[in-house]
Amino acid sequence: MEAHDGQTAERRIFGPVPSRRLGRSLGVDPVPLKTCTYDCVYCQLGRTINLTTQREPYAPTADIIEQLDSWLKRRGTADYITLSGSGEPTLHSELGEIIGWIKSRTNTPVAVLTNGSLLWREDVRRDLEAADLLIPSLDAASPATFSRVNRPCAGLSVEQVIEGLRATRSDFGGAVWLEVMLVAGMNDSPEELRALRTAIDSIEPDRVQINTVVRPPADAAARPLSPESLERAKPMLGPWAEIVAPLPADYRGDQTAQVTAEDVVTMLQRRPCTTQDICGGLSIHPNEAAKYIAALLAQSRIATEHRDGETYYRAVKA
Repeated sequence: MEAHDGQTAERRIFGPVPSRRLGRSLGVDPVPLKTCTYDCVYCQLGRTINLTTQREPYAPTADIIEQLDSWLKRRGTADYITLSGSGEPTLHSELGEIIGWIKSRTNTPVAVLTNGSLLWREDVRRDLEAADLLIPSLDAASPATFSRVNRPCAGLSVEQVIEGLRATRSDFGGAVWLEVMLVAGMNDSPEELRALRTAIDSIEPDRVQINTVVRPPADAAARPLSPESLERAKPMLGPWAEIVAPLPADYRGDQTAQVTAEDVVTMLQRRPCTTQDICGGLSIHPNEAAKYIAALLAQSRIATEHRDGETYYRAVKA
């Protein structure tokens, strides 16, 4: 695909990929890798490169729309078109235009996965008003824990974030599923859970979805809760709470089965694969696949091939 300046446009849509919450989800990634308002300890994409609250059209809106239009013209189908990706999607200053275009072209519902940090801004809430589903996050309700877990950009406060979630719930006409990421020893104490419950009760989301660390995190200190600890936390977060963490069947203690870069190399030794092939074969998110691909390309362990307009990756023989 060609960008308007003659350069190849970076691919901004992924999938559809299977999602345990959204079925077949077509991902739309409107910001560069790790442009975010937070630098969360648990992030599977690694440390934040551009920690900011500045809204800009980080990825050209015309490129995103062109890629979506091409997908729709190929009769692409999905259960949701989901704006998420490599950082915080609400940092894209033309998000409302992108959502509006999608809603004008297809009946596929639009979901937005956001950390919720900018929902206190009226312009952000206005950009999101045409979406069908918001899945914002709230991992802490006290300033100290907010700083420890989310490591926010300067100028953001947990009180501001909670107030933004309240305002969104009041203004937004679609569904709101609040995600809470629990990290062992950081935000899972009875005191922290009670503070979260107070905030949740004031926000009144349609669902509360409890998650924990299941992929390699940005900070090695971020550890998952055991299934038993998740079950104990569930009633403390309210009657709408549900556990969505995909815990493996062979879970032992605080260990979880994790996809590694070696798994990606092993897969590519068998045959060249696209990003979508890697996601489907290893059951990982496109952004996690992108992280492994970038690292392996930098190490010259894999190489790219271009075939029929698609980019494939293959393992490099030692």
